[in-house]
Amino acid sequence: MPAVDWATVRKFSIGSIERPATKQRKSPVFGRWAIRVPKGGGNSQVFAPCAYFAPGSHPPLDYSTRNRGRNIARLYEDSEGERLLCFVDEAVESNGERHHQVRDGQGEVIGTLRRVPPTKRLLRHTWRIDQPGHPEIAGRHEWASTEDAKEFAALAAEKVVIGFLDSLANIGGEGGDQPSKGRPLIWKADDELVMTSEASKNIRIRADWLDRRLAFAFAMLGDR
Repeated sequence: MPAVDWATVRKFSIGSIERPATKQRKSPVFGRWAIRVPKGGGNSQVFAPCAYFAPGSHPPLDYSTRNRGRNIARLYEDSEGERLLCFVDEAVESNGERHHQVRDGQGEVIGTLRRVPPTKRLLRHTWRIDQPGHPEIAGRHEWASTEDAKEFAALAAEKVVIGFLDSLANIGGEGGDQPSKGRPLIWKADDELVMTSEASKNIRIRADWLDRRLAFAFAMLGDR
């Protein structure tokens, strides 16, 4: 299946399914593990790749704990794994936060993902994305970050649609190693909605200026 331009992606997930099961197709069609973009609908629904994991890899969803080494997650522009698109450095602890630098194919830093511990015991951690030249992007749980009722209603309606497509994408996964449902996060820079996410699934880009490779990096790390 031809790859789509990673720089213009608006919705994506991590997976190996190219075509989901349908009434006419009893079993899903698998391809390489990749960042995949939903296209079409019904019997013509496909999940096109836009960035690939290394050939032969079967990536876990929590790179921060299952892999060790300076470059813990890599993506390639081509299916042969010859053109490196980006990679994520192993975490560095700073003031209680966990920092992951994200680099382009030439090794230059394009941004940083920061896992921020909760300020109250009963709350969970939050996230920050630092992209040079832009305001800090904060990722928080939807209940804590949606201040406008109309915005929340729109996001809830979208989750129903995206959740349905995601359920199709995960029918009959290889070895049963399918991503578990993650908590929904809303990502904002000041008051601008930049991205919505649900672990490594159902990630939607809202701001054109966001470097997609930073969103890919978050999906690879997982919300752990």
